[in-house]
Amino acid sequence: MTQRVVTRFVGGLVAAISGLYLLIVLGATQSLTGAADACRSWPGCHGTLAIGSVDLGIVWAHRFAAAAVGVLIVALAALAWLHGEPRRVRVALTGAALLYPVQIGIGAVLAVRGSVGSTGGAAVHLGVALVIFTALVAALAWTLEARTADRPSRESSGPSRRGDRDPGPVTTGPLATLRAYLTLTKPKLMWLLGLVAAASMALAAGPDLAVQTVVFTLTGGVLAIGASGTFNHVLERDVDQEMNRTADRPLPTAEIPVRNAVAFGLVLTALSLVTFWQVGVLATALGAIAIAFYSIGYTLVLKPNTVQNTVIGGFAGALPALIGWAAVTGTVGWGGLALGGVIFLWTPAHFYNLALAYRDDYAAADIPMMPVVRGNATTRKHVLGWLGATLVGAVALGAIGGLGPLYAVVTAAVGAVFLVAVVRLHAERDRPAAMRAFHASNAFLGLLLVTVAIDALVV
Repeated sequence: MTQRVVTRFVGGLVAAISGLYLLIVLGATQSLTGAADACRSWPGCHGTLAIGSVDLGIVWAHRFAAAAVGVLIVALAALAWLHGEPRRVRVALTGAALLYPVQIGIGAVLAVRGSVGSTGGAAVHLGVALVIFTALVAALAWTLEARTADRPSRESSGPSRRGDRDPGPVTTGPLATLRAYLTLTKPKLMWLLGLVAAASMALAAGPDLAVQTVVFTLTGGVLAIGASGTFNHVLERDVDQEMNRTADRPLPTAEIPVRNAVAFGLVLTALSLVTFWQVGVLATALGAIAIAFYSIGYTLVLKPNTVQNTVIGGFAGALPALIGWAAVTGTVGWGGLALGGVIFLWTPAHFYNLALAYRDDYAAADIPMMPVVRGNATTRKHVLGWLGATLVGAVALGAIGGLGPLYAVVTAAVGAVFLVAVVRLHAERDRPAAMRAFHASNAFLGLLLVTVAIDALVV
């Protein structure tokens, strides 16, 4: 069954998307800026094919890779017609194949004239590339939908991560109590959201980033996440009792009294805002908004009432990027907004995988998550669509942040891994595949953020 889904045609689409994305993100960052000036002619470099320097090697690698991707796109378009793929797949690939020579022509003009002073031409070049990229992603999504939408979905079948509904006996003692309070703070969220703030600070300050700013911002962030998680536990304690995945949390099992949890959340909130105050008023205000939005806006308003809860809820994950930027600059700048945009776009591509794996839990708790309302097949298609949007957002981040080849190569590599995991999810349609895609999304964002920080601070 897997082999029938992941055919050579699908593999070719994945290869074309990955190759084109690498070309796009390299071109959008500073990776090719200096190298392009070493060759002001096209298709050869001043009539020769010689590689006399690293810059010329980069230019030739880019041109040969562009040619290879172009051939692959044309071949895929031909195969789509020959094999009778769905009409919209054929149209998307034909459009991509027809636009690709235009893209090459614009690139040739830019190569001859030089990139300096050609901002408008470069923007058009990038825009056409993104249209082609979008067409390829759409073709892949429609191809997978046609081959898997009517097949059985097993993402939510099998044993839950937490096991049986009965959480078992509650342990007691000081260590157990400490562990229960730690659970309230949702520590698994802290490392990733802390990394978002750290990457944003690095992007804003570069090598001049002050250690004191980092310490206050990350400490305030950890406390804010802890407060938000605690209030989330309090407000969802009845819902948690209905879900295998959450039935053994401290409040459903009465390990911690509700009043104590509320008091704990209030203390964490106060400590967070006092800490954020050390780096500025704006960071403090954004920290307060983050706590309120996740605790009230997401938990009480969005999650139980709309299928778009995960999409709109991505704003909560984006706020640490704005907080990190504000802590350094006292403002909300384009770099912070671009990073926050990547987090916002990434959130559905990330969390929908978990929603697939625990669809039955969400259905039992009457929470309108995407798989519950729209079905597993639609959710898988949305995962791929939001992944494509996330990759486009990462291109914008590279361009706005002035990032270089390290960022471009790492983002393209981990993006390809994430893409393959999502294709496997379509092919296998079971809980292990959903969880692999979930973990691949974590790896993608984590490595992207680390690379942003390294690029900004060191490279």
